[in-house]
Amino acid sequence: MSRLKIILFVILSLFCVVCLISIYQIGYSGTSASIPSENKPFSLQPEPSGKETEIQVDKQYLLGKFEPVQKKDFVKIDSKYTENRRLYLRKETYVAFIRMHDAALQSGIKLIIISATRNFNSQKYIWEGKWTGRTPVDGKNLAETVSDPVERARIILRFSSMPGTSRHHWGTDIDLNSLNNKYFSTGEGKNTYIWLTENASDYGFCQTYTPKNSTRPTGYEEEKWHWSYLPLARSFLDRYSQKVSYDDLKGFLGWETAKALRVIEGYVQSINKNCK
Repeated sequence: MSRLKIILFVILSLFCVVCLISIYQIGYSGTSASIPSENKPFSLQPEPSGKETEIQVDKQYLLGKFEPVQKKDFVKIDSKYTENRRLYLRKETYVAFIRMHDAALQSGIKLIIISATRNFNSQKYIWEGKWTGRTPVDGKNLAETVSDPVERARIILRFSSMPGTSRHHWGTDIDLNSLNNKYFSTGEGKNTYIWLTENASDYGFCQTYTPKNSTRPTGYEEEKWHWSYLPLARSFLDRYSQKVSYDDLKGFLGWETAKALRVIEGYVQSINKNCK
């Protein structure tokens, strides 16, 4: 091989090496932080607190008639944030929660998600468990003790939504640490609730169901554990109010009581005024 060919070969080889290094660096910086992983957060920036995100959703979505695991906008919650290994959230809600979780941890507060997205079928299982007496309510079998269907539904609605009416369908709402208001009244629970009331809004979250009063006379009882990601939930609530009617609330035991109890106006829309 002539000296000129050797020189050209060396130059070409060096050029190829430089190109390969550049491609690797670009690919690494552009993709490593953006691939969702069960054990590593992904780089999706949530909307600033109070700023709504316009996302088009159809009626089936609003009613919870889908499987979160099949939705590209949903992600499985990492085990470090929950004790339930099969919980899902919308990506935007999840990333906002991670930011809130990490900030709380710096103050000695540990936030654990105990419930997240529940689709229509999941909510149906909860509702019908109470309707049929499989799940006691205040220690009572409602199927045996409350014969009037409207009254039975009213009792269940104190803390449980009818299928098709739950905000948990949307992937925007989470239950934190305990499903008992008393837990948040003393000790660790009290400190957690104080931190949330003072800081959750900085990350876009709002306590959806505060005590009922003159501004919220109807609806679910207070739930200190239930927090909603407003940049999405506000928009979804508006869509729900526009698209869903009582004719859509079927397919579960006791569905015929929905209209009599005005669950759309009196429960779905009856929330903390700061969350609207």
